[in-house]
Amino acid sequence: MERPSLEINLPDTHEGKLYVVDSLNNLNKLNVCPDGSQHVLDEEENTDDGAGENTAGSNIRNQRMFLVTFILTLIVSLVLVSFVIFLIIQTRNKLDQISSRLIAEKNNIEELKKMHSIILRHLNQSGIQE
Repeated sequence: MERPSLEINLPDTHEGKLYVVDSLNNLNKLNVCPDGSQHVLDEEENTDDGAGENTAGSNIRNQRMFLVTFILTLIVSLVLVSFVIFLIIQTRNKLDQISSRLIAEKNNIEELKKMHSIILRHLNQSGIQE
């Protein structure tokens, strides 16, 4: 398909360039879109004016979501750290109990060794006398 060339003689200003670009965009929309879908494009152009407001609202919503997520992360971290500290304290208490039991058992073993040696001496002395 050959398209006829468009020759537009406008003065070289920025407004003229923008007008040419807008005109070409409108022609492209007419060629690409069927007649029934043109109103969809018009609605999209009308919604672009409020895009700044939507972007600002979305930005505030994103900031709030980030803040809520950050606070929840801090709370979860605090709970986990508290739990770890609790476990460390409980472990230390259990180790203290075990070490005190070991010291008590060590003392009992030493007393048993002394009693054993006393019994052996007594048996040796009584065996000699017979």
